[in-house]
Amino acid sequence: MKQSLQLKIGQQLTMTPQLQQAIRLLQLSSLELQQEIQEALDANPLLEIDADSDTADSSEHERSDSHKDDSAVEASEAMKKQDLPDDLPIDSSWDDTYSAGNGIVSQAVSSADDEVYQGATSESLQDYLLWQMRLSHFSEEDETIATAIIEAINDAGYLTLSIEELVEAVNLPEVELEEVCMVLKRVQLFDPIGVGARDVAECLLLQLRQIPDEVAAKSHACTVVQHYMPLLANRDYRGLARKLRVKEDELKDIVGLIQQLNPRPGDNIVQSEPDYVIPDVTVNKKGMRWVVELNPDSMPKIRVNETYAAMSKTARNSADMQYIRNHTQEARWFIKSIESRNETLLKVANCIVAKQQAFFEYGEEAMKPMVLNDVAEAVDMHESTISRVTTQKYMHTPRGIFELKYFFSSHVSTENGGECSSTAIRALIKKLVAAENPAKPLSDNKIAELMAEQGIQVARRTIAKYRESLNIASSSQRKRLI
Repeated sequence: MKQSLQLKIGQQLTMTPQLQQAIRLLQLSSLELQQEIQEALDANPLLEIDADSDTADSSEHERSDSHKDDSAVEASEAMKKQDLPDDLPIDSSWDDTYSAGNGIVSQAVSSADDEVYQGATSESLQDYLLWQMRLSHFSEEDETIATAIIEAINDAGYLTLSIEELVEAVNLPEVELEEVCMVLKRVQLFDPIGVGARDVAECLLLQLRQIPDEVAAKSHACTVVQHYMPLLANRDYRGLARKLRVKEDELKDIVGLIQQLNPRPGDNIVQSEPDYVIPDVTVNKKGMRWVVELNPDSMPKIRVNETYAAMSKTARNSADMQYIRNHTQEARWFIKSIESRNETLLKVANCIVAKQQAFFEYGEEAMKPMVLNDVAEAVDMHESTISRVTTQKYMHTPRGIFELKYFFSSHVSTENGGECSSTAIRALIKKLVAAENPAKPLSDNKIAELMAEQGIQVARRTIAKYRESLNIASSSQRKRLI
């Protein structure tokens, strides 16, 4: 077999580091992008925050900063020309030999600094119960039992262990079931009322016992909670009225009193951390057009420090010159990747607004069906790119803040051959349920019939699926007394 050389011409797509960086930045959220920019600022001395603004004050501030940079460079060059000693003299410190000369004097911490807000503190339900336990008069043994009980209470306020398991958890000699039950009753008197219950009925009963006896519906409410919870859960009000031998008006007061109770008392103490969203784009109507703009507050503006970049021409050795050039190129690539991200995001957002103008004008019921491919064809991009752009990116509109993926929905055929958005169908279901008679709520079949009257053919199972996704209970569970 004879070896030979052949010349072939062909095209091949290569994922350069710059392209990989641009794709990675494209799928980051606003908060993640801010963190990425901060890491780039820390790692690359050629990158800096662009503090330019339209005001004259900021321009003057920039000239002042530029003057400071020039002064710092001149001072640095002057120090290089000085004959500095190789070693510090004995019995001397750095401060004795050299001075920074910046005129900054450290100040003692004032008492006012103690008042600076340091962030919110969070307290768990267990911490709150343990604090109440320490204020109560428990013996040493009872305090050990109470601690075991509190540690077995979950965030909703319910006891997760049986009395027998608590006896084993305490692991003290001569501790019996009766003593654990007595301590549990004392813990159940702690705030919030209903904590330490073993089931929903006991939780509600603990809360009812705290209501004054003068309340007429209290006695019957306790009976319902103790014996007739299945009837109440199934909204069998006729059965409840027969069991209690009360009239409809009295039953209404009884059920109303029970509905005022909290089946999850621990939620009053355990507060979830709020989620913050920074919108990437804003949409506002100007005249007759909906205008999309990038949110300037979603990311800091950065630029290349031209003063340091120019030092590559005056560097004394090739290593310094190469270092400055490499970091300058990386800085420009990074800035270009961010600009490309912003251009793509703005292009996709404009396409979404153009296709969903009816939503911005009339609301969810006017939402049109749209999939990723519709936008991809309009902006001449791949579906995967559209998916990256719309993930964890948010749009601020007069109707609220929405993730870009919210505007995409599947197609549902209509009677006249058209198409309806699944988001619009959910909005119609929500509207119909809100306007229904609480005594005779709409079934899934009835909702499907009402939509068919509007020309939208939707199966009952589809209605049930959309209703459950909206966290709307079934018709039997939505039934209320008049």
